[in-house]
Amino acid sequence: MEVLDILNLGEIAHYFSKMAMFPVFDLAYYIVSILYLKYEPGSVEVSRKSPVASWLCAMLYCFGSYILADIMLGHSPIDYFHNNSHILLASAVWYLIFFCPFNLFYKCIAFLPIKLVLVAMKEVVRTRKIVAGVHHAHHAYHHGWFIMVITGYVKGSGVALMSNFEQLLRGLWRPETNEILSMSFPTKASLYGAILFTLQEAHWLPVSKSTLICVFTLFMATSKVIMTARHSHGSPFALIESWLCHLLFGSPLGGEEAHDHHHAAPAATAAPASPAKTKEELSEGTRKRKTKKAE
Repeated sequence: MEVLDILNLGEIAHYFSKMAMFPVFDLAYYIVSILYLKYEPGSVEVSRKSPVASWLCAMLYCFGSYILADIMLGHSPIDYFHNNSHILLASAVWYLIFFCPFNLFYKCIAFLPIKLVLVAMKEVVRTRKIVAGVHHAHHAYHHGWFIMVITGYVKGSGVALMSNFEQLLRGLWRPETNEILSMSFPTKASLYGAILFTLQEAHWLPVSKSTLICVFTLFMATSKVIMTARHSHGSPFALIESWLCHLLFGSPLGGEEAHDHHHAAPAATAAPASPAKTKEELSEGTRKRKTKKAE
């Protein structure tokens, strides 16, 4: 305890939990979100053929979680768009990523060391969004714990949950990429984080909110930075989830990985786009191909 008192970890966590997100962290969030949009197949072509559709997709990537949460809580889905400064900032980022001469802005932010910093900053914003969603639902439905979890979950991963609708704006329909059917790491982490913050909000978790925010943010940022640096689509939860699914639902251990491996050979002949590569992170080879196409 004396060491904790000397380090003032409680004060550091409190300061961190109160730190403003706009404009620096929000800017990083918009940059990474729209960068992932540019990685999506056909997004560059859409930006040339229909800039309006491309801009709408970018706004969904940046504000989809707010739109979906507002719909769930009975508010106007365009309510968040009254924040002119956020809309203008995200629009400026969209323009620079897609239309900057010689792709200079894209090349700068796609440079791995810079990208890793931006990815870590994005996870700071994601955690705050989960906390805000749980807190908002707590005020509207004081004892609605499931509503608090769902709202926090949507606030943290609403962009992924709306991915099929965003694909329609780009003229695609890929129901097999439904995020509920195949959750990515950020979606799973948002769900687990929403559960933790709901327990804390209900005073069932003996830890302060500022400390939980600090610890969860550190976990998310570290995990995403490592996964991005390694170009990995795996999940730190995979082993635990495998054992739990085997224990609770009778699923075979490593069932998802075995299933993917079993179907890998037949899929290679047709060479379709893998659902994992249509999510947030793409492999190095895909990124290089998209960069060459953009140039």
